[in-house]
Amino acid sequence: MNNIHKFYMKKAIKLAKKALGHVSPNPPVGAVIVKNGNIIGEGYHKKSGEAHAEVNAINSVSDKSLLKNATLYVTLEPCNHFGKTPPCTEALLEAGIKKVVIGTLDPNKDVAGGGAEYLSSRGVNVISGICQEKCRYLIAPFSKYKKTGLPWVTLKVASSIDGKTATRTGESRWITNEKSREYGHYLRGISDAIMVGKNTVISDDPSLTCRIDCPATKNPVRIVLDSNLSLDFSYKIFNDMPSNKTIVFTGSTVDNEKVESFVRKGIDIVQLDTDDSGRLKVEDLMKKLGEMGFQRVLVEGGSNLIGSITDKLLFDECFFFIAPILIGGVMSLPSISGVGIGNISNAPRLRDVRTKKLGDNILIHGIYSDIDEYWNGEKF
Repeated sequence: MNNIHKFYMKKAIKLAKKALGHVSPNPPVGAVIVKNGNIIGEGYHKKSGEAHAEVNAINSVSDKSLLKNATLYVTLEPCNHFGKTPPCTEALLEAGIKKVVIGTLDPNKDVAGGGAEYLSSRGVNVISGICQEKCRYLIAPFSKYKKTGLPWVTLKVASSIDGKTATRTGESRWITNEKSREYGHYLRGISDAIMVGKNTVISDDPSLTCRIDCPATKNPVRIVLDSNLSLDFSYKIFNDMPSNKTIVFTGSTVDNEKVESFVRKGIDIVQLDTDDSGRLKVEDLMKKLGEMGFQRVLVEGGSNLIGSITDKLLFDECFFFIAPILIGGVMSLPSISGVGIGNISNAPRLRDVRTKKLGDNILIHGIYSDIDEYWNGEKF
C-alpha cells in the first residue's frame, strides 16, 4: 500500500513543481484525486490569492458524484483557516472525499496538524508523511521564511573542472554549455530574486532575466551589491525596466546626490552599513531581503559575494555546473573566494547530493540546510 501512496504522491509533487516561481509568497502545492485506482482529478496552486491545489483538483472533475469516497493525495496539509481563500478542509468534506494522504504537515507551528486533525475528527481517513522529504524540500523556502524571516539562499556556480569561473584575463563566456545555461534560467524562473555583486555586472554585463518560458511579468527581481554605488547607467540591468525591476544595495554613507540619480532612473536603492573593509554586511543583507518579502534568492556571483556568504554559512543549497575544461593559473578567478575555512573538519558539508549530466557538463546539487528543523512544531 505504501508504494501505491508514493506513486500518486509523486504525481502530486510533479504537479506542484509547475507552481514554482508563480505562487510566492504561498508555497507550491499539488494534488491528485484517485477513485478505484484511477486518477480522476488533478490540480495545483497556480497563483497567490487564487484557489488552492485541492480545490483546483476537485474542480477538474466534471462528474462530482465521482468524488464521493475518493482519495486525495496532496503535497502539503490542507488548510483549515480562512485566508485569501476559504479553508480547503471544508471543500474536501463537501465533496465527499473520505481519504486524504498528505506529503507533509504545515510548517507553521500555529496551524501544523490543524487541517489533518479537523479532517480526521470528521471521519476522514488521514495519512501523513508520504514522500515527506521530497515534499518538505519542495516548500523549503516558504518554511524557512515562516520560521526565521530569512530567505532561502541558493548558490549557483558555473566553473571549469578545476573550479575556475574566469580566465586570468577575465574571460568567462561561455565556460558551461547551452544545456547548463538553460537549467540556470530555470533556476532564475523559480526564484523571487537574482543577486550578483558589482564586479559581475562590470565583467559580464548580464541581463539577469529568465529566457525560457518566462514572460517579462514573471522575471525575478534583480539585486546588485555595490557598496560605493560606483556603477554607471550603461549596463543592461539599468536599461530594460520596468519589465524586470532592479534594486541596488549600497553603503549607508553614499552621497545623497548619487542615490537620487539612481532613484530618478527608476532604480530602487537600499542602504546598509558596511564592515571594516567597506563591504556590505551579508548578515544585514539577508535580514533586509527577508523584511522585503523575498523567500527564494538565487546568488549567481561573483566569487567574492559567494565567498562572503559561504564564510558566514548563510546559504541553503548549491548548484555547481562543471565543464570539462581546465583553466588553471593563480591569477584566474576561483568559484569561491572569501576567507575560507582553516580546518577541513569545519568545512560545510552538503547533503542529499545529486549529479546530473547536461551534455558534456555535470551538475552537482546539494543541500546544506537541515530542512526538518522548520517543522519543529508539527503535532499530528
